[in-house]
Amino acid sequence: MAWDLSVDLIQATVQLEQPLADGSRTVGTGFLIEDPTPDGRPRTILVTAAHVFDRMPSVSAKIGYRVQSKEGVWRYDPRTLKIRDGDHPLWVKHPSRDVAAIVVEAPPEFAKAAIPLAWLAQDDTFNKYSLGPGDEMMALGFPRGLSANTAGFPILRSGRVASYPLAPASAFPTFLMDFSVFPGNSGGPVFMAEGARRRPGSTESQEVQFVAGMLTQQVELSGERLEIGIVTHAKYIRETVAQLDKPSGPPLIQAAPAKPPSVAAAQDVVAVQAVAAPGFNR
Repeated sequence: MAWDLSVDLIQATVQLEQPLADGSRTVGTGFLIEDPTPDGRPRTILVTAAHVFDRMPSVSAKIGYRVQSKEGVWRYDPRTLKIRDGDHPLWVKHPSRDVAAIVVEAPPEFAKAAIPLAWLAQDDTFNKYSLGPGDEMMALGFPRGLSANTAGFPILRSGRVASYPLAPASAFPTFLMDFSVFPGNSGGPVFMAEGARRRPGSTESQEVQFVAGMLTQQVELSGERLEIGIVTHAKYIRETVAQLDKPSGPPLIQAAPAKPPSVAAAQDVVAVQAVAAPGFNR
């Protein structure tokens, strides 16, 4: 049966926000993943950029759920999401990448929108589909806290892959995408959804739909935004989700500040600035 990853991810993507003492708010993006517990119980997980939670000082944030009436009309229905127990973060964080995950109790109708973990790219996905520089991918988010409409749906944008090589993720944990990044985009999914992609040299087309990774940063050089986004590979989202099932204790990294990923060989000359910054109002 045909399916549309774009629509499914739009429904799974939510705005995260927390008001600050000065009247402004910190805003980021997250998306929901369905991943059962080891004993098979249903579980909904929110993933986002780790620095989104790091920059939220209070114990609770707002997660932007949406509900649909019997007449089919959507409305914005944000709920409180507890992210700390006192000073203790309730999310898990990848040891080296800017990725965080937290188990959430989503409303039943919204939990259905969570995407399966299997939709995230594997280590061989990029090579399998011969993906590379110039290929178009899409991204979802809430630039400067802006939604697509009053129902709180994310804004869909697109850009071209702007770096090479893309794999393996263990050697190149991030890749670049040519599009403008704004505060509020952090944590949004980056994905490919092509119904008829043709591999180079092939006469046959194939459906290509997968989540490539998460938008985590933008690139700046000497204080100038270069309109380039940094995407962290889906491999590290998978690894972060897997940490939820590890025993709690010192080996689990939960509270250290986010480390900005490097930009391959350009790390010595490129200043990288995190995307989700406080200071924008409705």
